[in-house]
Amino acid sequence: MDSAMGTSMLNWRMMCLTKPTIRFIGVLTALLLFPAISHSQTIIERTDLQKTFQERNAVGSFAIYDPAKDELILVNSKRAQQRMIPASTFKIANALIALETGVVANENEVIPYGGKPQRFKSWERDMSIRDGIKISNVPVFQELATRISIVRYEDWLKRLHYGNGLVGSNVKTFWLDGPLKISVVEQVKFLTKLAQQKLPVSKRSQVRVADILKQETKAGRTLYGKTGWTSATTPELGWFVGWVDGENGIQAFALNMDIENRVDAKKRVAIAKAVLEKLGKF
Repeated sequence: MDSAMGTSMLNWRMMCLTKPTIRFIGVLTALLLFPAISHSQTIIERTDLQKTFQERNAVGSFAIYDPAKDELILVNSKRAQQRMIPASTFKIANALIALETGVVANENEVIPYGGKPQRFKSWERDMSIRDGIKISNVPVFQELATRISIVRYEDWLKRLHYGNGLVGSNVKTFWLDGPLKISVVEQVKFLTKLAQQKLPVSKRSQVRVADILKQETKAGRTLYGKTGWTSATTPELGWFVGWVDGENGIQAFALNMDIENRVDAKKRVAIAKAVLEKLGKF
């Protein structure tokens, strides 16, 4: 069954229900609608959590996957299935590929930004992958992209099963402007494997990239994450993806949302944290 038919099935199922705040989608439907996590036994749509977006005048989707329970929770399931430009969330995969291909010796090797004026002054200096991820330095990762090459990206994106795997003809912008796209559901699959060190990448690289993504620890739970923002779409698109590691194991999540103005960009992390808190995850 193609995605259009799958979406129609979901819409039909929703019409037949009496608008509960928590909707369970059956195993067969799950296999048809969410091939990115085709083994999931339980998929839950939390329509009540859309209020977390609405209260902040935001439109978006959210997913969180618990591999221990084999449970995927979705907010705005239709959008969660749609592939969108990953923007700087691709820096996670990009860092792994850079380390695995050896275009840098390690995550601390200083990479030149190119010497040209940049959108943000903070980007106008040479820095490592570690620092580049933390401030989302585009020119530094574009230098890495040039070293990696289109051919190697095409190979690695297939290995990682990263979104649609498309690189196109511009090695410096394919994750910023397209054609590379990935869905919220696909993001959580990728991040779950990274958090569990199960990607087809060396354990060393996965551990190092995970360490870079570490943000904060609270009540024995550690939050890992990376934001993203692209102006290649209308409206613009923002992301916050990552995982929580705590007493209940790994909980990988992904959020994307429309960015109508700069103020909206600040909502990405706030909304994700609010949803995680309501779910008792962080």
